[in-house]
Amino acid sequence: MNTPTIKTKRLILRRFTPGDAAALFQILSDEEVNTFLPMFPLKTTEEARDFLQEHYLDTYDQRSGYRYAVCLKTDNIPVGYVNISSSESRDLGYGLRKDFWHKGIMTEACHAVVELLKTQGLPFITATHDVKNPRSGDVMKKIGMTYQYSYVEQWQPKNIPVTFRMYQLNLDGQKDRVFKKYWEQYPVHFIEDV
Repeated sequence: MNTPTIKTKRLILRRFTPGDAAALFQILSDEEVNTFLPMFPLKTTEEARDFLQEHYLDTYDQRSGYRYAVCLKTDNIPVGYVNISSSESRDLGYGLRKDFWHKGIMTEACHAVVELLKTQGLPFITATHDVKNPRSGDVMKKIGMTYQYSYVEQWQPKNIPVTFRMYQLNLDGQKDRVFKKYWEQYPVHFIEDV
């Protein structure tokens, strides 16, 4: 996987390493952080080590996707993550420790990743957020993504109905392209005035 280190004014975006399990546990064990994540909170550092291995360390050999630890330059310890999936949606996902919320860190990190992607030949990326989590949508808007449509999904493994808003950023200049898979996959879909 092509995951080159990126530096911004305040941040280092780098690959996760085996030594990052404790930091990842701090992010993914927080119930408030987890509210809008597609998984249950991690309960132990052992779970964090397994998650780190499966979702990060084992993926760096793949040819597609990007998976970054978001670290402050001051100590290079992960306080969040930014991922671009290897699936056809090229889905942007991110999470951040609660004590770093509302400081523009995730916008800064995602913007840096988008700037890298513009040089990598990806035609587009998508991102979705729960309508109950508008701040995540604010990040998407700030990095240039455009709202396309909404849909209702029975979210697993939490098994709850969630209305998602789907945003997209076309990186290759094809302004009219819309990734329609979620629209076609979920019978309840609509366009909101956002």
